[in-house]
Amino acid sequence: MAQDVPIGSTQISLAQLNERSREIFRRIVESYLGTGEPIGSRNIARIIPMTLSPASVRNVMQDLEQLGLVYAPHTSAGRLPTETGLRFFVDALMQVGDLTEDERRKIEGQVAGAGKSVESVLTEASHMLSGLTHSAGVVLTAKSNMRLKHIEFVRLEAERSLVVMVAEDGQVENRILNVSVGLPTSALIEASNFLNAHGRGKTIPEFKSDLEKALEAGRAELDTLTQKLIADGLASWSGGTRDERNLIVRGHANLLDDLNALGDLERVRRLFDDLETKRGIADLLGRAEQAEGMCIYIGSENKLFSLSGSSTIIAPYHDATGRIVGAIGVIGPTRLNYARVIPTVDYTARVVSKLING
Repeated sequence: MAQDVPIGSTQISLAQLNERSREIFRRIVESYLGTGEPIGSRNIARIIPMTLSPASVRNVMQDLEQLGLVYAPHTSAGRLPTETGLRFFVDALMQVGDLTEDERRKIEGQVAGAGKSVESVLTEASHMLSGLTHSAGVVLTAKSNMRLKHIEFVRLEAERSLVVMVAEDGQVENRILNVSVGLPTSALIEASNFLNAHGRGKTIPEFKSDLEKALEAGRAELDTLTQKLIADGLASWSGGTRDERNLIVRGHANLLDDLNALGDLERVRRLFDDLETKRGIADLLGRAEQAEGMCIYIGSENKLFSLSGSSTIIAPYHDATGRIVGAIGVIGPTRLNYARVIPTVDYTARVVSKLING
């Protein structure tokens, strides 16, 4: 974990906090993660493993507040961690736990028992994460990463054709494709035959790359019309300007637990709206792809859910070539049990990678 956390143009480091400041700050954060409530100086003085008066604790709390790590939600209240404080705690102070062998076996067994299709594995993984973390389990994936089993062009009208793609995991998708006037039926048949002969078992990006190389080397004996037909058909699955992300969410109801005020209810309502409309999903997956590892977004750090006061912990999963093809994780309140959720998400992503490549 990082030792310094940027705040504006400054950095907070562990060196700025002495032992008692760290202990008091840790108690404030742990109380918030456990109850969602502020904790006062008297309660902290009773539970810390050092002799300090409530007045001394208050002085430390004021120092922590000046650093931007904690705040008082109202007059004469205890303190709560700020988003910056939570980030500092996660990066510099938190001890991330590890899963037991029994817990690992349970994750593997539950996800593997979902079935052989990629969709069933991902759906079960999101459902399982929701149950283990008491949050909403979320999976992001791209349709273009399905592996081809069969593809066919079917004439609909003079200028339109239906492209049917069957993936290895059993998913079937259709696209309507505009074609040139006078395109012969033979071109549709030739395009279908070529794709089935050379594309089976490959993803769309893989096959597009192979096709481009074959055309450059003159190894693909296709006429111009058929080449264009194949290129247009593949492009219809390649995303283009469209958002081709799939979103699987399980456990919405967990986000309704422990709501303390109407403001909390409004926060969750906004989050549900974000999820329903898939707003910003491609952006979140893009971040996971760029990071190539565990991503932790606390509150407003995650632009997707900046209005919801939520945290997102997400990890990428990979195909057999090591390429990132999606991401899996959880969305929950900012008082997630980070030390527990982080290793759970990380291991689940590894299990998913193994299964979809099996």
